[in-house]
Amino acid sequence: MTEACSSLTFLTLYDPTSDNLSQSFHINGEIKSGLVHQPGAVCVGKPAPHIELKIITEDSSRVGKILTRGPHVMLGYWAQISPKTSDTCDEGWFDTGDIGEIDEYGNVWLIGRSKGRIKTGGENVYPEEVEGVLSQHIGLSSVVVVGVPDTRLTEMVVACVQLRENWRWVDSPSYCSAEKDNQTLTREILQRFCIEKHLTRFKIPKSFLIWRKQFPLTTTGKLKRDEVRREVMSCMQFLSSNL
Repeated sequence: MTEACSSLTFLTLYDPTSDNLSQSFHINGEIKSGLVHQPGAVCVGKPAPHIELKIITEDSSRVGKILTRGPHVMLGYWAQISPKTSDTCDEGWFDTGDIGEIDEYGNVWLIGRSKGRIKTGGENVYPEEVEGVLSQHIGLSSVVVVGVPDTRLTEMVVACVQLRENWRWVDSPSYCSAEKDNQTLTREILQRFCIEKHLTRFKIPKSFLIWRKQFPLTTTGKLKRDEVRREVMSCMQFLSSNL
């Protein structure tokens, strides 16, 4: 079985969601088995035998751009005079545009797309990772995360959320409920949820906006993140001007 993602092809050697750890893999002379779960990321298994992968990082993190090399890589783009050249495309390596990491067992984890990256406080945040964590909350039906300009942080992480039926949003920071089954959400509740899910603190949204309509999609069903970002910026400018 194979799974296609961007320009990569992955070979499923085992079911990464299974609790059966009887299968083992030989890595750097050691026998290892299992799965290292990454919050907000999607495991796509191991690359097929004919595919080379490497991760290009900007810091000490293991997360970075996914580059691939092999017979599956295209020669260039249609009608382009010369193949795309860059520091990350030398020696046959192709920048997939995907962001992820490879764990100690050789599993590839996809986190997001490089073009959607948010730069906040000198750190990189990939919206898909934050969305993956927030979408686990029972009170949210849909989440889109964007970065908006900020004078102090360069960009601020903002989450646009849609609530499930019978859930309500409270803006008051002093709100506190002692009832465990209370179907009420606040910024503080969602931020605390992110911490409980082990999301790194600089990735936790600073602001939350209630989105009361459908998120804009392309004809192929892909999210128009830039359009959401523009609407969030317009909304926040309007709120600031009315303070």
